[in-house]
Amino acid sequence: MALQQSTPQTYGAPWIGIVWMMITGLMFVAVTGIVRYVGSGIPAAEAAFIRYVIGLAIMLPFLIPVFRRGIKPKAFAIFSLRGLAHALGVILWFYAMANIPIAEVTAIGYTSPIYITIGAAVFFGERMAMRRIVAVVTAFIGAMIILRPGFQEISNGQLAQVLSAPLFAISYLVAKKLSMQESPTVIVGMLSVFVTLGLAPFAYAVWETPALTEVFWLGLVAVFATAGHFTMTKALHAAPLMVTQPVTFLQLVWAMLLGSLMFGEAADFYVLLGGGVIIASVSFISYREWVVNRRAQTPPAVATK
Repeated sequence: MALQQSTPQTYGAPWIGIVWMMITGLMFVAVTGIVRYVGSGIPAAEAAFIRYVIGLAIMLPFLIPVFRRGIKPKAFAIFSLRGLAHALGVILWFYAMANIPIAEVTAIGYTSPIYITIGAAVFFGERMAMRRIVAVVTAFIGAMIILRPGFQEISNGQLAQVLSAPLFAISYLVAKKLSMQESPTVIVGMLSVFVTLGLAPFAYAVWETPALTEVFWLGLVAVFATAGHFTMTKALHAAPLMVTQPVTFLQLVWAMLLGSLMFGEAADFYVLLGGGVIIASVSFISYREWVVNRRAQTPPAVATK
């Protein structure tokens, strides 16, 4: 059953959303580099938990007024759903980052818009037009080019990143819904709360005493990631998805440069080719959605007289 559609959101200047999303990309690339540097020294679930505990400490002063005001039961359920999906996605992402090249993690992560498109149709009642179906199939082909099943063994790191994509898509869709009702501070803060709670049992099961240097680096991850979620929410509030989504593809460029300059990771031809196919697919659907949306909002000439 499709969810009842809310009143269309009024956006600000699109360029503001673009700028916020560019800043978001730089924040998340910084996160990627630090997690790659820390490597597999501690279990993925534990590393993710430490990162979110520190992030929660950062957000706590902003959350105190929210707790005093109280949270509606319906909003509580939505925050819980997003927190659980994001927690599982973060564990898988931390594992992938420690085991496969940065550019490959980033390229596979671009499959999230596939699930976002499908989720928008299933949960928000958006029509699955042919252009969307073509874009989804093309993006899937791009993912297969990167993974090359049958030609190479799919590693655990690749599989983890493939599985994290739909989980992050759920988080993204819920964040989009929440951005129409809540402030960025509340959305990011409650994400920190519920992801921390969701990660706790997984971290406890594999806990190893971390070194102080590892805690320090994970603290930086928390700073950059928290700031990135805040700027992403600002971007979603300022501009529609079809404007902000293509900007995220700059992250593949930053990730490749970071992997090459800092970690000596050679650019893989199939990662570049598959990533290019995915980027072309999502760019196409973003452009087509923008064109259709503009036509729907533009009145006929007679109406302007």
